[in-house]
Amino acid sequence: MSLFDWFADHHKKASILRITREAKEIDGLWSKCPECSIVFYRKDLIANSNVCSNCSHHYMIDSERRIAIIADKNSFKPMNENLLPTDPLKFRDRHNYAVRLKDTQSITQLTEAVITGVCQLEGLPLALGVMDFRFMGGSMGSVVGEKITRMIELATYQSYPVLIVCASGGARMQEGVLSLVQMAKISGALSRHREARQLYLPLLTHPTTGGVTASFAMLGDIILAEPKALIGFAGRRVIEQTLREKLPDNFQTSEYLQEHGFVDYIVQRTALKSTLASILRLHGYTA
Repeated sequence: MSLFDWFADHHKKASILRITREAKEIDGLWSKCPECSIVFYRKDLIANSNVCSNCSHHYMIDSERRIAIIADKNSFKPMNENLLPTDPLKFRDRHNYAVRLKDTQSITQLTEAVITGVCQLEGLPLALGVMDFRFMGGSMGSVVGEKITRMIELATYQSYPVLIVCASGGARMQEGVLSLVQMAKISGALSRHREARQLYLPLLTHPTTGGVTASFAMLGDIILAEPKALIGFAGRRVIEQTLREKLPDNFQTSEYLQEHGFVDYIVQRTALKSTLASILRLHGYTA
């Protein structure tokens, strides 16, 4: 076999292997890491909290999976599930907002872009809010703001610490100023929570942007973030055009924000629960 034939045969086998792997990914058996291209058995990936064991890439995960990682088994009790979004402004563009809400609820089996409730974490009490990017990009509408505010107010009354897992594109434009008001409302609830000397921890995940970043995502007593998460207010291109200069390659990543003092600690998802438990105990919370 000539060298040319060897390369041709090798390329053919590699292509067949790639196609086979991609086919198995579609079947849900395997998953290929988008960072290092290593292929994993999906059950092993899930068992590792959806983190690549080769390069530590953190896959985006849904709210149900995040609650399972953080809360003790069967301890999470959701609250305000009856609060449903409406279309107060009768917003119309290419999509009918009311129809889009119903379609998104049907696809995700969620009522809104956040799930709130109380749970235990290694036996410690915790008020937990988890945003889900699948629901209209995790955008913050009036119901999202109301659910988070009610959760914080309950935590203040019960003397519980608060953890909000942030994953959002920002304020929901279809609700206009009603969405923007939520920034102030949640911030006010957090201020009263702090006056009661209770702990608030935001966990910034990929992505955390817009009005969420400009409000409760950055108001934590200790601001946590997952590795390489996109965190910012305006988009990179907008900032570059405004400043008329090139930004660093790692701009708006968790690592860049930690280096510049906006993030206190970057925590691996596999170590999240133990890290949170240590922080809660350090601040005097007991089972």
